[in-house]
Amino acid sequence: MEARLTPDELAAAHAAEEPSGNPPGVFDGVKSLGMTLRGLAHDHLRIISLETRLAGESLVNMIAAGVVLAVLVVSAWLMLVAIGIIVLVNSGGVGIILAMLLAIVVNLVIALLLFRMIHRASRHLGFPATLRSLSRDATQEQP
Repeated sequence: MEARLTPDELAAAHAAEEPSGNPPGVFDGVKSLGMTLRGLAHDHLRIISLETRLAGESLVNMIAAGVVLAVLVVSAWLMLVAIGIIVLVNSGGVGIILAMLLAIVVNLVIALLLFRMIHRASRHLGFPATLRSLSRDATQEQP
C-alpha cells in the first residue's frame, strides 16, 4: 500500500528541512562564499607555511653539506700538496724546506689568480649596463 502525504504534512516536512522556512537568499550565498574563501585562504597559508619550513630545512642541509664538502676539498688539496712535497724531496734534488717554500709559492699564485678572477667578475654584480642606461635616460630627460 502506498503512503501519500497530505499537503500539510508535505509543508511540515519541508519546514523541518529549512530552519528559517525561507529559501536561501543572497546574504546566505555571500556568507557561504565568504566561508569558502576563508577556507581557501587558510589552505593556501598552510601550504605556504609548510613549504617555508621545508625550504628552511633544505637550506640548513645544503649549508651543512657545503661545509663538509669544503673540508673534504681542502683536505684533499693538502694531501695533494704533501704528495708533491714528498715527491720533490724523494727525487733527491730538493730539500724539504725548499719543497715546502715551493708549495707555498704555488698556493699563493693560485690564490692570486682566483682573487683576480673574482675581482673581475664582481664588476658585473652592480648591473653596470643597466645603470649606464638609466643614467643616460635621466640626463636626456633633463632640460
